[in-house]
Amino acid sequence: MAITTNAITNSFKKELLGAVHNFNVAPGGNTFKLAMYNSNAVLGKSTTEYTTAAEVSSPAGYTAGGKALVNTGTSVATNVAITDFGDLSFTNVTLTARGALIYNSDATPDNEQAVCVLDFGGDKTATAGTFTIQFPTYTTSAAILRIS
Repeated sequence: MAITTNAITNSFKKELLGAVHNFNVAPGGNTFKLAMYNSNAVLGKSTTEYTTAAEVSSPAGYTAGGKALVNTGTSVATNVAITDFGDLSFTNVTLTARGALIYNSDATPDNEQAVCVLDFGGDKTATAGTFTIQFPTYTTSAAILRIS
């Protein structure tokens, strides 16, 4: 297994300080995508950008680059800033995924900047069905991205 446990990438942490990522809800915010990977992927804190290496494939329902996420906005409560995304489904897919990468598909100056790595904890499979990524609750203790 080369996907490390769930991790916010180091490059993302630095890029936050450089105002590279905008999590405001559209219009005006960046587009964030989720791409899925098999167990051969090398993803972790040192990942800096989206890659096609070891990305899953499917005869239908999944294309390289994954899908755009729906940002649920930003908030601050109890001294914790949070952002999250709506659940994401890939329909009519046949694939096996070990993890995923959330990335900013239109960050400047460089496109496709990595945000975080998701480790599914094992291979997850769909056969001519729906593969859903279910994000945690939009709270200060559970949102997918939290800064305290």
